[in-house]
Formats: sequence, structure tokens, C-alpha cells
Amino acid sequence: MTVRRLSPLGLALACLLSPPQASAEVVVGVAVPRSGPYVAVGEQVLRGVQAAAQAANAGGGIAGEAIRLDVQDDACDSNQAVAVANRYVQSGVRLVVGHVCSNASLAASETYAANGIAMITAASVSAKLTDRGLPTIFRVCGRDDDQGKLSAAILAERFRDRKIALMYDPSPPSRTLAAATKDNLNRIGVNEALFAAFQPGEADDAALADRLKGAGIDVVYYGGDAQEMGRLVRISAERGFRPQWLGTSAIATPEFAKVAGGSSNGVLMTFYLDPSRKQEAQAVVAAFRAQGVEPDGSMIYGYAALQALVAAGNLAGSVDSRAIARVLHAERFDLVLGPVGFDAKGDVTAQGYVLYVWQNGAFTPAKTN
Repeated sequence: MTVRRLSPLGLALACLLSPPQASAEVVVGVAVPRSGPYVAVGEQVLRGVQAAAQAANAGGGIAGEAIRLDVQDDACDSNQAVAVANRYVQSGVRLVVGHVCSNASLAASETYAANGIAMITAASVSAKLTDRGLPTIFRVCGRDDDQGKLSAAILAERFRDRKIALMYDPSPPSRTLAAATKDNLNRIGVNEALFAAFQPGEADDAALADRLKGAGIDVVYYGGDAQEMGRLVRISAERGFRPQWLGTSAIATPEFAKVAGGSSNGVLMTFYLDPSRKQEAQAVVAAFRAQGVEPDGSMIYGYAALQALVAAGNLAGSVDSRAIARVLHAERFDLVLGPVGFDAKGDVTAQGYVLYVWQNGAFTPAKTN
């Protein structure tokens, strides 16, 4: 397959060009949580999409049509996600960047696939999303089974002889990631001391910290969101319980460190390869920083999601969603993630998850043992 190169890569370069003016308009839906516990991740994705749309419009849009974004709040709720999907169907939206939470993407994707709408997510990690083989559903992020494999490998390699607790809350992402980690950890031959659910909340967090401390737990894996894990880490430290914490991509936002405070130092986290460090993303990163915005978390992945739709549409010479989906499956593109393509399932071929450590309010790649 031929690598298709995009121009421009970022806002800074786009502003230096004199592209042809788009003569029509194509609406792209952006479905993200703008309420609920995952607002911070939704904001990251949205900022990335908005920046990519601005850069694309400066270069002529998609196949000569200017991009207009239709942003909708799904609150990471399955029912609201389906309502958003139906709204897009009824209003004629054929291209969608979304959703953020896997349960929302799973619910809405059935509607998109049935109506030939191309959906690409920047943050939904459920393996089931693409394992169904729906031809118009894609993602630029990793899969939870890959994240579970990495989490299990970390626990086995670094903490095999320690007492490990795998905790999860009632949210679907938390349950799924904890189960994937447990399954992979047990396959390696390591058994956790505790695998249990809990109900997030101030009182319950304190009770859980005391329970884990009393059980002599050394390492705690938790698949919850940034606010909840931040609170749990902080409350545990206040109660004299300071285990090694291991979180997931759900805490890849500065909100975690704000809530956890100094107790966030040393917390480990699995997250996608940081694309802001890649050469291909430097123009985009510089443009964000020039605006006083640090492109952390899922922001670059939001950019990449729209960038992929634009690249495929320009190559197809069309804004038709099925044509764009066919090109996404067939070709490779130079995105901010580097040269990537999409496999038959719709999964991106970019490098998956790596280990990070929080220190002084930011996360950086952790040293390998």
C-alpha cells in the first residue's frame, strides 16, 4: 500500500499556505462527553478535532468542501449516545468523530453502521467495538485487550512477589479493563490477592483504603476515571496507605494530579504512545503551545481522528462516508501518529500502549526494568 502524505500537518503550516477555497460544506459530527465524569477527556478530544478542522479548512476542507462541526454531548451514557447517533442520522450527518467511552461507542456504532455512517473514535478502547467487523467503524487509539496485556505484564514483571489488588467500579470501562488485566495476569501464572468491585465516593474510598491496608496490599490496580482515582489515591495517603498504584488511560489528564495532589507522584499508568513526541506531530504541537494549550492526553488522537477522515476523503475525492471507509481500509496515511493504516477490523496500525509515571503534575514514560 502507498503512504499518502498530507499537507499541512498542523495549524502552523496551514496558516502559511494559500489553499483553494472550499466551495461547499460537509458536516462532521463530534460526539464527546461534555457532562459527567469523563468531561476532561471529552474536552481533549474536542480540542484536537477543532484544531484539525481548522487546519483542514485552511487546506481546502474535505474534497473541496469546508468542514463544519456538529458537537453533541453523550455524557458517556449508552442511551444518550444512541440518541446522538439518531440525531445525526436524521440531520444527514455522514461522518462522525466519537464517541469517547467504549459503552457509548458500542451502542451508537450499531446505528452508524446500519446507516453507512463512518465513525472514528479517538478514545474508545473496547476490543468488541472493532471485533464485530462493522465496515464503517474505526479507531485511532489502542484496544483494551492490549492495555490489559501490558498491565498484566507490568504487574508480573515488577510486582510478582507482592500482594496485588485489582479493583474496579460499576462503570463498563473500569470493569472491562480490570477483567482483561486479571485474565492476562492469571495466564502468566500470577494470582492477585484481591479482585473486587467498590462504589466510588468519599466514605467508600476511605473504607476501601482501610480494607486494603488491613489486608497488607502492596500494589493496587484500578481502572477508574481521573477524578475517582485521584480522590482514592489522596484519601489513601491521608489514611497512611501508600501502595504502588497502577492506573489506565482513563487518568491521562491533568485532572488526576490536581485531585490527587502530591500523592500522584510515582503513580504508574498505561496509555497510548505519546504522539506529541513524534516528529510528525511537532508542527501541530507547536501550534497548540503557541495558543497556550498543552496537547496532552487524547488531544492529538482527536486531531488524528479527523485528520484520517480528511485524508481518506481527499484521496477518494468525495465526502461520501462509504467511499471514505473503503479508502481508510485500503491505504496508509501520514498522520500526526506517523505513517499508519487501518486493518480489516478498523483498528489503527500505530504503536499501542506504553507505561508512564506521574511526577510533579505530569506523566512521562517510565523507565524499563
